[in-house]
Amino acid sequence: MPDADPQPPAAIDPHAIGIDPAVPHIARIYDFHLGGTNNFAADRQAGQAIVAKVPEAIETAREHRGFLQRAVRFMAQEGIRQFIDVGTGLPTQGNVHQVTQQVAPDSRVVYVDNDPIVLAHSRALLTGTRRAVAILADFRRADEILRHPDLQKLIDLGEPAGALLCGLLHFIPDEDDPYGSVAYLRDALAPGSYVAIATVCEDYSKSRDVERFVKKVYVTARSTLVGRERDEIVKFFDGLDLVEPGLVWAPEWRPGPGGPGDDPSRTHVLVGVGRKR
Repeated sequence: MPDADPQPPAAIDPHAIGIDPAVPHIARIYDFHLGGTNNFAADRQAGQAIVAKVPEAIETAREHRGFLQRAVRFMAQEGIRQFIDVGTGLPTQGNVHQVTQQVAPDSRVVYVDNDPIVLAHSRALLTGTRRAVAILADFRRADEILRHPDLQKLIDLGEPAGALLCGLLHFIPDEDDPYGSVAYLRDALAPGSYVAIATVCEDYSKSRDVERFVKKVYVTARSTLVGRERDEIVKFFDGLDLVEPGLVWAPEWRPGPGGPGDDPSRTHVLVGVGRKR
């Protein structure tokens, strides 16, 4: 049987773990756009400012989450039983371990984030969950993720795994070498593994004024938003075989009933799943 869904985490004192609630954070802004409650006034203010300029931001967050869940389900149905979710963000409904354990109750998941408050919430959520852990690590130092003792207890890198890089790469500028980090993780995975990527495409705004405004909001959250062109995004899949339907807008990747809608590009997020030979 899958692990029972844990109770929602109790309120966490941000000051106790060195978090300033007056400074917005990308994970909590995303939580706000998803309709979550793990956010502070500063996060809601930043999230509302983005929605005022980009009304489809809430739809984007939901479609991004929907792709993640469909990709996880696909991998589980392909026989993947261990997952590494990097840049996991705050817990919400339909987390990776909940989705994959519906297909395979013996699945194991390691959640990775570099934010202490994300770690605190994730660990509270996972209390009593035997096959999932959360660790504090930074994707820009991918070797530290793979060497983490908690990951090594759950993940056997000699067997195929699913790596999830969703909502992460557009916050890593080129000078921090995101391509190198993706390649390092890819090379460490066994043949037959999968890598799922969801990232913002450069055309996320038809207006340069809107683009500058949104980037400025994320600067207040101490983050850099990097939209990349399609040909730059496809390079993240070097060394992998893109599974059908390839690199597409989030709603177009194996959509459920109702299809992808009239304008999938409204999500501004390109997604894909690659398989390691």
